[in-house]
Amino acid sequence: MDSKTVNKLYEKLKRSLPDSKPELNFQNRFELLLAVMLSAQATDKSVNKVTAKLFPKYSNPEAIVKCGQSRLQKMIKTIGLAPTKAKNIVAACKILIDEHNGEPPGEREALERLPGVGRKTANVVLNEGFGQPTIAVDTHVFRLANRSGLAPGKNVEETEQKLLNVTPKKWLQTAHRYLILHGRYVCTARNFKCGECAIKNECQYPEKLL
Repeated sequence: MDSKTVNKLYEKLKRSLPDSKPELNFQNRFELLLAVMLSAQATDKSVNKVTAKLFPKYSNPEAIVKCGQSRLQKMIKTIGLAPTKAKNIVAACKILIDEHNGEPPGEREALERLPGVGRKTANVVLNEGFGQPTIAVDTHVFRLANRSGLAPGKNVEETEQKLLNVTPKKWLQTAHRYLILHGRYVCTARNFKCGECAIKNECQYPEKLL
């Protein structure tokens, strides 16, 4: 996809998603980190239901550590992988207290050293929490980037690097949000809605439903 087409693609996505914002609810970087950790293999809606009760009571790493793994696990039991997530969150909070003054770090390497934090989670925190031009590649972004021809890659990291290479600088800060929302609600895995697609003319998918 040539640069002119890529730029037009992002312009159309912006027009179709003028009020785009994160669908996870959070008030600060710490809540953002926990919300994204909880969202692995879970819907944002299910996470928001849990954090609406969790965050008012446990709003910092010290409170989470005091809460403990067992109690935390019960509070997040409606979300998938609750035992593992509770264990990772408590362990991550201990590291935040011991090494980062209780605050999420703004460096990728430090974030990825936290239990339960992978590249995608780090990218979301760096982008939404620190304003860094990262692109978080989840299943929706991976599918959209490959299907449309925007940044085809064999795996998540290859797709991420290609997206960073082809995305004009002015779109880097907001690109992942447009791509996630478009992939989540329009360019879905099945029954994708080409008739409602803002970028159907730019999309290079050979089996578009026009």
